[in-house]
Amino acid sequence: MTTNLRPKYISFDCYGTLINFQMKEVMEELFADRVAPENMQQFTTDFARYRLDEVMGDWRPYDELLCNSVERTCRRWGVEYRDNEGLKFYNAVPTWQPHADVPNALALLAKEYKLVILSNAMDAQIDASVEKLGAPFHRVYTAQQAGAYKPRLRAFEYMIDQLGCNPEDILHVSSSMRYDHLSADDVGIKNKVFVARGHEPAWPVWGSHEIKNLGGLPALVGL
Repeated sequence: MTTNLRPKYISFDCYGTLINFQMKEVMEELFADRVAPENMQQFTTDFARYRLDEVMGDWRPYDELLCNSVERTCRRWGVEYRDNEGLKFYNAVPTWQPHADVPNALALLAKEYKLVILSNAMDAQIDASVEKLGAPFHRVYTAQQAGAYKPRLRAFEYMIDQLGCNPEDILHVSSSMRYDHLSADDVGIKNKVFVARGHEPAWPVWGSHEIKNLGGLPALVGL
């Protein structure tokens, strides 16, 4: 595929896009004794919806957000919630590994472009994940630094301000339309790439280029 994409920066969502996001797997293991197998898919879907709802307000530590999300999911289903159960999800995050297609693609991209991460992580979580990616990143920004989680516009505005660039200088890459693509577009980042990991459908109306995995990204930027 030939495009005219030549950004100054390529920014990435981290968890889900680069790192294999395994909240569902942790949930299935943790609640196997309390949720019937036939209900687990909807249970984990509700957990994802509550996580999204939790990030829409004022910034709070991610461990608190996860605990609230788990508790709300349990309350909705009438399932026992055990104190601080959300910490099991929080502590699992730094152990997750990159998608298989990621390291080689990032290594190639880093030869020509400044790579940036904008993540909904805490500072204490992100370093272990970035190290696993194996590529040099120009900057790594977290929700903790921005004082806001994606999809709030403030998170994207923070990245733009810190880079000292214009929105059109950035190509943003994410596997989440709800968390990234809509808000990136709203702040003026029109160059976007959707990585179709399968956990969200594409929304073509937002004008994002679609690739099946990160291996397709170098070609989009002329490599």
